[in-house]
Amino acid sequence: MAEPIDFYFDFSSPYGYFMAEKIDALAAAHGRAVRWRPFLLGAVYKQTGGGPMLAAELKGPYAYRDFDRTARFLGLPWTVPAVFPIGTQVAARTFYWLDERDPALARRFAQDVYRAYFAEGRDISQETLVLDIAAAAGADRAALAGALAGEAVRQRLKDECAQAIAHGVFGSPFVFVDGEPFWGVDRIPQIERWLETGGF
Repeated sequence: MAEPIDFYFDFSSPYGYFMAEKIDALAAAHGRAVRWRPFLLGAVYKQTGGGPMLAAELKGPYAYRDFDRTARFLGLPWTVPAVFPIGTQVAARTFYWLDERDPALARRFAQDVYRAYFAEGRDISQETLVLDIAAAAGADRAALAGALAGEAVRQRLKDECAQAIAHGVFGSPFVFVDGEPFWGVDRIPQIERWLETGGF
């Protein structure tokens, strides 16, 4: 069986949200599975000296317009959250804790978090909301709350961020197909062609 596709994303990334709504179906159409791998863009910025696109002169206003246009193009619900961008450490730590126990549950949780933030405008930086979303998806709320208070999930996310950077990830979404890197939701047509042909 072909290697799974690696999908790196930050929960604060609109383009990551758009890709999250498309990547599984795209992969399944070509007999592939997807490994979902949240990371923190903040860790990347520390490494590269970069910063959020929204803070850049000229580029920021364009980005807001592009978010809205891309959501319409892809037929996805979209809102600009009141707090944006946002810290996503709790959501990412929760994902990895869930993934160790039930990958399908972790996937549902990730999609629900993205939708809560970018479709409903809810503040996913709040641990209480993250716990609510995880519990609604089927997680043991009490066990998760206990895990989030410990060091293990913090270290796991640090390790995942370091691995992402070592792998060359510098933005969200970032997709690897058989080692070939694709940055951005606008690369979906290239990813599809790559899967169809085995490379070009």
